[in-house]
Amino acid sequence: MKKSDVSRRSFVQAGVLGMGGLNLAELLRLKAQAARPRSASPGRKTSVILFWLSGGPGHMETWDPKPEAPAEFRGPFGATPTNVPGVQFGELMPQLAERMDKLAILRSLNHGSGDHTKANHWMLTGFEGPAFNAPDFREQRRPSMGSAVSAVGGANHPSMPAYVAVPHLRGGTDNFFHYSAYLGGGYNPFVVNSDPNSKDFSVRNLSLPAGLTQPRLEDRLGLLQSMDRLKRNNESQMVDLDQHHQKAFDLLTSRRVRDAFDIEAEDAGTRKSYGLHTFGQSALVARRLVERGVTFVTVNCVPWDHHGSSNRYQTEEGSKLLIPPLDVAISGLIDDLEQRGLYEDTMVIAMGEFGRTPRMNKYAGRDHWGNTFSVLVGCGSMNMGQVIGRSTSNGTNVASRPLSPEDVSATVYHHLGIDGENTMLNDLLDRPMPLIAEGKPIRELFS
Repeated sequence: MKKSDVSRRSFVQAGVLGMGGLNLAELLRLKAQAARPRSASPGRKTSVILFWLSGGPGHMETWDPKPEAPAEFRGPFGATPTNVPGVQFGELMPQLAERMDKLAILRSLNHGSGDHTKANHWMLTGFEGPAFNAPDFREQRRPSMGSAVSAVGGANHPSMPAYVAVPHLRGGTDNFFHYSAYLGGGYNPFVVNSDPNSKDFSVRNLSLPAGLTQPRLEDRLGLLQSMDRLKRNNESQMVDLDQHHQKAFDLLTSRRVRDAFDIEAEDAGTRKSYGLHTFGQSALVARRLVERGVTFVTVNCVPWDHHGSSNRYQTEEGSKLLIPPLDVAISGLIDDLEQRGLYEDTMVIAMGEFGRTPRMNKYAGRDHWGNTFSVLVGCGSMNMGQVIGRSTSNGTNVASRPLSPEDVSATVYHHLGIDGENTMLNDLLDRPMPLIAEGKPIRELFS
């Protein structure tokens, strides 16, 4: 992330409104890009919760098992029947198997790349990214889905951030591309950077520093805005800074934001239903956020790069460590969203940057595989209880209905009322860039 792309979280943390005084140099570098995107369609206040499985989960251990395949392809686990006849999940996902009628599984995602860097960018933005060994391998070429949604549609409630990441965006492999690229730092995610499952869970930057009262904070905001107006005659970059000051101020002073993160307000039964672990409690925070007006939440679930070599988990040990808590977390979320009447408007996605090699390697692990892999989708207003696409008998390639990363992005935007094909966002050279170039919303989910 470039220095100019200062996130809203960093904006507060840097002391712009805090006791550290006015960090005007950082303010002037804050990229307030005047993209002027088209607004999302009016109507329902829809939202998205993305479970990001950085590193790449094995499709045969999760949503596309091959129990009839030879052992070197089948792997260490069997399959479990779901509540939809003829559909099976991996044996470590019994709870999601019981909820298959509330889910759709995309089994034919492909982009053909086994490069973490390129594939991370592809799945998070819809567009191919730089290769790991390229000089610009950390350079984000397009905005992430969450950042694009923040820019185009904004939050579902004016006092809430549009885009939040929980518990953090660290870990995984080449986990670089969750940010706003050329849209400017105001559309980066608000990153919680604290584990909701820990006893001392707290969200930094949502309380005023010692000695800084709200009236003093208001005085500082007024001073910043006055300086902006004086500077604005000579600095075109200052045109939109008032909104960034106001967003930071709103974040610090919003009771609604603080309440959204108050996971202790949940009863013990609800917390347990999500699983008393980081995946589960992060999913619970995600529900609290969308319930109060956040549009896009990324639940960062890591690490899934299970080679069995180079200090990585073997397939069996990594799967046993990560799949059961994911199974409980997503199941608990779906049940809770349904009970609260939120599932119709909330799209749940679980995916990584690619799948794993169909054939086990000599280290009892699986390597990178972008030729076919699976994505989970859930939403009460879409057509659930179906598998879309099919992989070959050994899970090596797409057998029918190939789907691209951009198709997934187009589906997300369509759910949120955004016409991706006809929405343009200006890049740093002021060129209009389409939000969607070739992808299409997955018709089977909506027809």
